[in-house]
Amino acid sequence: MTQPQTATQVVPNRDGWTSSLVLRGVRKTFVDVVAVDRLDLEVARGECFGLLGPNGAGKTTTIEICEGLTVPDAGSVELLGLNWQSATNELRQRIGIQLQETQFPDKLTVEETLRLFRSFYRHGISVEESIQTAQLEEKRRSRVGGLSGGQKQRLAMACALVGDPELLFLDEPTTGLDPQARRHLWDLVDRLKQTGRTIILTTHYMEEAERLCDRVGIMDHGQIIASGTPQQLISSLGGEHIVEFAVTGHMTGGSAVNTVPLMSIPGVKSHRVDAGLHQLSVTELHSVVPYIFAALAEQGLHLSEFRTHSATLEDVFVGLTGRNLRDE
Repeated sequence: MTQPQTATQVVPNRDGWTSSLVLRGVRKTFVDVVAVDRLDLEVARGECFGLLGPNGAGKTTTIEICEGLTVPDAGSVELLGLNWQSATNELRQRIGIQLQETQFPDKLTVEETLRLFRSFYRHGISVEESIQTAQLEEKRRSRVGGLSGGQKQRLAMACALVGDPELLFLDEPTTGLDPQARRHLWDLVDRLKQTGRTIILTTHYMEEAERLCDRVGIMDHGQIIASGTPQQLISSLGGEHIVEFAVTGHMTGGSAVNTVPLMSIPGVKSHRVDAGLHQLSVTELHSVVPYIFAALAEQGLHLSEFRTHSATLEDVFVGLTGRNLRDE
């Protein structure tokens, strides 16, 4: 499978830097586990970049290194043209971080919490503006302990924004939220993108990555194994659609199907088996499907399942890693 890259043309700002985040040869080990393995990554100014990876891929360690929470064993990390070794205080003033879960004091109100966080920054937006940005006007005097999950996530976002950051880290911001609350957060991220901020987003939701990210990087075993725009990565499958089927016949299991006739069908680009379910990446779905039926019938096999869908980032991810994104 190809690994498309995309080059973003960015005019340098007045400080001379064109990339908000640059990692070169970053490595981090824990005892005998290599969490991050000579990682190179560059995120352009004003870009929303999604980092995807299954558990154990090194995604969380990479983000913690970028945020200055973990020190790498080797390599260099540059944010906004600065590094954590020489400009710690400056970087803390210029980045924003939303953790996957933030524990706020339950007895404080929304407004009191934001005033506390605003006091940490020399410059930033007003508490009133942060409340409006997160659409928490009706909850400004409510205690944090009484907020819903979605409202707490919006409060966490408001706290990350109150310093008016140039670079914003969002670590799985919609995990655990209901669909309506998730879409409210998506709308907020869309508005933040329009302000020109650079956003680094980790997520377990492929639809979220496709909707919000300009580019995504798929990470596994401590390395980024593919990166590009969502559409570039989907196109790298070679087909516009995925055909999934399971069969019954004189044999059972994935070995029951002779894949040679299937792969010889014009428009079939690739084949894989996942837990007994065959997956074909195809073009021109309407013309390919009859030939698939015929090839299976010639082998004396009968379909027990059959479905199709447009190719997605999930299909790219499974094809590259052999796992679903939310697999434990």
